[in-house]
Amino acid sequence: MKPQGARPILIAGAGIAGLTLAIALARRGIASQLYEQAPQLEAFGAGLQLSPNATHILAELGVLSCMRSQAVQPKAVRLKDARTLRVLTSVPLGQAAERRWEAPYLVAHRADLQQALLAEVATWAEITLTSGMRLSDISETAEGDVRACFESEDGRTEVAQSSLLIGADGVWSRTRQHIAGSADSRFSGQIAWRATIMTDSDAGQAFRTMAETDCVTTFLHGDFHLVAYPLRAGAEINLVAFTPADKIADSWATAADPAILMRALTRGSARLLALAGLVRWTAWPLNTVDPAASWSAPGMVLIGDAAHAVTPFAAQGAAMAIEDAALLAHSLATAAGSSESAISAWEAQRKARLTKVARRGALNKLAWNATGPIALARNLVLSLRSPESLAADLDWLYGWRLPQQH
Repeated sequence: MKPQGARPILIAGAGIAGLTLAIALARRGIASQLYEQAPQLEAFGAGLQLSPNATHILAELGVLSCMRSQAVQPKAVRLKDARTLRVLTSVPLGQAAERRWEAPYLVAHRADLQQALLAEVATWAEITLTSGMRLSDISETAEGDVRACFESEDGRTEVAQSSLLIGADGVWSRTRQHIAGSADSRFSGQIAWRATIMTDSDAGQAFRTMAETDCVTTFLHGDFHLVAYPLRAGAEINLVAFTPADKIADSWATAADPAILMRALTRGSARLLALAGLVRWTAWPLNTVDPAASWSAPGMVLIGDAAHAVTPFAAQGAAMAIEDAALLAHSLATAAGSSESAISAWEAQRKARLTKVARRGALNKLAWNATGPIALARNLVLSLRSPESLAADLDWLYGWRLPQQH
C-alpha cells in the first residue's frame, strides 16, 4: 500500500485496538484519523494481563517504556484450590518468562496502558484524534471510497471519506452492522465481578493471608473462579471473579446483585468469602462475537473485540487486539497488491490464531470449573507436570511475533 497522497485511513474507536493501530500505521508513514464516541478518553475497566506476544509489540511501538513504571512483572502464575487454598501448580513468570519468550509478562491497569498509547499518539503528525463523535452511518461513494458519518451527542455531524474504514469500536461495534456475514454479540452466560483494592487496606491484608501479592493467582472451584494480581507498581490488587448468571444490561460496568457472587463463594474458603465481603464489586457481562464470522467488506475491516470478542479465560483480550492492529498495519504497509488482498490474507491468518486462542480459553474454563472426578484428575495431572512443561504449552501463544519487515 502506498500512503503518499492517499486520504488518511479512518478508525472508529480509540481504545487499545484503535490507538495501537494508529501508532503502527504512523510508524510506517500511513496517516489515520481516529474517531472516539466518548467525549473524554477515560479508560474503563481495571486490570489486564499483557503477555509477551503483546509486550514485544508495545516495546517496538515505543509505548512499553512509558507504562513500565506502573506495570508489575509478576513472578509466577499460581493455581489454587478455592476451597482449601492449596497450591495446585505454578508457572514461573518474571525473568524466567522474559528469557523464554524474549519479552516481559506484565500486569497493568488498563488506564495506564491507554495513557501510554495516547502519549505516543500525540507525538505523531500522521494521527488525528477526534473525541465525542460516534459513528452513525456508512455509505459508498461513486468512486468506491467509504463515506463515514460521525455524530456528537449535541447533534453535530462530521463526514469523512477514505479508501478504508477500520472498526475498532468494541464488542457492540456499529461498524460491524455494515458488514455482511458478521456476527452479533452474544451474552456468554457469565458475569465478571471486578474490584480493585489497596494492598495496604483491610481487604489487602485479608488477601495477603491467602496469596502472594507479586503473583497472578487463580482460585479454582466448580461454581466460580477468581483471579487476582497486582497493579500500580504493587500498590493495588485487581480482583475479578467469574460466575454463571442471567443476562444483565449491555454495558461494560453495571449494577447487578452481588448476592450472586456471594452465594457462589460460600462454597469456597471462608477466607475468600470474608475478603469478598470487604469489597465493592462491579458487574461486567461477558459478551462474545464469533470469530468465525466475517470481519471485512469492501473498504471496511474489523479488529479487536469488534471482530472476535472471546471470553477472557486465556487472558488474551488486550493481547489479541494489539496483535490484530500491529499485523494489519504491517500487512497494509507491505502489500504488493491491493489493500483488499492484504486484508483478506490478514483476516485468514488472524482467524486461525483466534480460533486457537478461543479453544485455549474454553479448555481453561473447563479445567478451572471442574468438579468431582474431573477435578481430581485435573489436580493429579497438574501435580505430575513440571513448571517447564506447563510453560512449553504456552510457547505457541506467548512466543508469537510479527513478520520481519523487509
